[in-house]
Amino acid sequence: MHEHKEHDMHREPQIAESHQMKHKEVHEEHEHKALSTAHHKMMMEDYKKRFIISTILTIPLIILSPFIQDIIGYTLVFPGSELVIFVLASIVYFYGGYPFITGLMKELKSRKPGMMTLIGLAISVAYAYSLAVLFLIPGKTFFWELATLVDIMLLGHWIEMKAVIGASKALEEITKLIPSTAHLITHKGEVVDVPLSQLKPGDKVLVKPGERIPADGEVIEGSTSVDESMLTGESKPVTKKQGDMVIGGSINLEGAIKVEIQRTGKETYLGQIIKLMEEAQATKLRMQSLADRAAVISTIIAIITGTITFIGWVLFGAEAIFALERMVTVMVITCPHALGLAVPLVVSVSTARSAKNGLLIRDKRAFEAAKDVQVIVFDKTGTLTEGRFAVTNIVPLDEQFDEKKILSLAAALEANSEHPIARGIYEKAKEMEVNIPNAKDFKSITGIGVKGNVEGLNVMVVGPGYLKEHSIEIRDERVLELQRSGKTTVYVVVDDRVVGAIALGDIIRKESMETIRELKSMGIKCVMLTGDNKVTAQDVASKLEIDEVFAEVLPQEKVNVIKELQGRSLKVAMVGDGVNDAPALIQADVGIAIGAGTDIAIESADIILVRNDPRDVVSVIKLSKLTYRKMIENLLWATGYNAFAIPAAAGLLIGIGILFSPAIGAIFMSLSTVIVAINAKLFPEKF
Repeated sequence: MHEHKEHDMHREPQIAESHQMKHKEVHEEHEHKALSTAHHKMMMEDYKKRFIISTILTIPLIILSPFIQDIIGYTLVFPGSELVIFVLASIVYFYGGYPFITGLMKELKSRKPGMMTLIGLAISVAYAYSLAVLFLIPGKTFFWELATLVDIMLLGHWIEMKAVIGASKALEEITKLIPSTAHLITHKGEVVDVPLSQLKPGDKVLVKPGERIPADGEVIEGSTSVDESMLTGESKPVTKKQGDMVIGGSINLEGAIKVEIQRTGKETYLGQIIKLMEEAQATKLRMQSLADRAAVISTIIAIITGTITFIGWVLFGAEAIFALERMVTVMVITCPHALGLAVPLVVSVSTARSAKNGLLIRDKRAFEAAKDVQVIVFDKTGTLTEGRFAVTNIVPLDEQFDEKKILSLAAALEANSEHPIARGIYEKAKEMEVNIPNAKDFKSITGIGVKGNVEGLNVMVVGPGYLKEHSIEIRDERVLELQRSGKTTVYVVVDDRVVGAIALGDIIRKESMETIRELKSMGIKCVMLTGDNKVTAQDVASKLEIDEVFAEVLPQEKVNVIKELQGRSLKVAMVGDGVNDAPALIQADVGIAIGAGTDIAIESADIILVRNDPRDVVSVIKLSKLTYRKMIENLLWATGYNAFAIPAAAGLLIGIGILFSPAIGAIFMSLSTVIVAINAKLFPEKF
């Protein structure tokens, strides 16, 4: 006894010390991740700031540009106007172009040239040549071209940083499922509210009805039903009694229970989900975009062709100024205006079009991969089904009670309950416009059902457990068929006589059948994953003609199924809406979330279906194919037109009277950009 008292006296300082140690461990574990996220946010804000300032400075620069004035046909020249252009362009080059210039140096230092090298090289050559023309040699400046290039690239990288930051939000959202405090039961039997971080294995906690269970543990006292749908995908509330395990983050629906904590922190069920999400996310972020690969090719072409052009003309005896002009023209004509827009602009336009059609694209690389999807894995609850209990069958078992009377009596007892089954019965009664009388002497019997007096009758609504306990056997074939189909069945008992059965099930969405049929017609295999029992899952799958079913699947097993399919060299898309779907959504080549699902599922997904309509999955595939085709067309144009333009810019066609000046090179560059922009905008309004 003395030892227990001593333990109680020092419980708080021990908890505080434990909390400090855990906090330190968590801090060290996530410090690098936090710094990385902060760095991305800082970069995003930096790109945004540089874009805004550079764009503001570019406007007067374009207005004062002699080349623009010649094209439009106006004159705006004043003493010092050339100096103003030079100053504005210099600010844009050094301030706006700073990320690309430093990026160029880093890529060259690491011997991995990419888009930064291409952009940095183009703006540097344009600036250096324009500077030479302004102060040393005759020719045309390219100040407005370099300024607009800097603006466009800053905008593209700003958007890219926003996408990177969004990918980390899922891990932040998942922590919201866990309550901030727990009701700790001390050795004296007192209940003390403590921060969740202070719990450790062996602690005993009280969980009241309506509260979330603070951590994984075992029920040591009481019984209740628990909503685990957001964690395991099991749509039905799960009965928990002494000796049963409960999962941290699940919701206690009915009676108060006492739980002995067994796992905390990263060892819990949710902790394992977070680990899986981090691993899958890290794998996905190593992918290289199509634009990056094209940038390397363009960089090599620009450098080699420009250098060969200059050296070639010098060796042929041309003046250095002419050779330099030819080299600059080549550099400008291979400038990545069109290449820089080829992919981002198509994605931007398709994203805007898709938003109008209820599709939100968060990851353009995964969206691009949707065109090659061969297997689509659907979560059942809340995706193919509505994720709510609804009455599907009412079976009278007594001649004195018809369907409406049975529903009326049940709804009278369930009217004030928040239990999913109770809500389903009550909503069905309202839908059928059944009279719902008042119930007297209402009482909820944990683990059994509810009872009360309705219109002078002693009525109970109970589950199968009550019938088994009282050795009541129902042999009606209609009821037996409902049980075999996996539907949840409750029984209405009047004066100890079972007068009817009410079956409830997770309602299949009307659009699901059409979705599966159309996907299969496109040659795409449809798979269903669910935490539900096999009977219920098979019933849904057979109605939808699903190709393959995986039932009673835990989150880590969902990820394994995705990995297994990917291991067969298949492109896999995952469609889901729950916490238990988040790791699989990230692991899949394409993660698609139902919009009304959890924030975690949405933040983990690459594409979000705003309208909760599974038919939009088909739209995603169609839009991805169209978007990819547009990207390829633009990339082919952005690089393919060089087959004619580069020889002309280099002076190789001078023998037949074709010689591009730097100004003509700029026109070709601009024309290429315009064509790319027009093609990108030629998207249908509907899909």
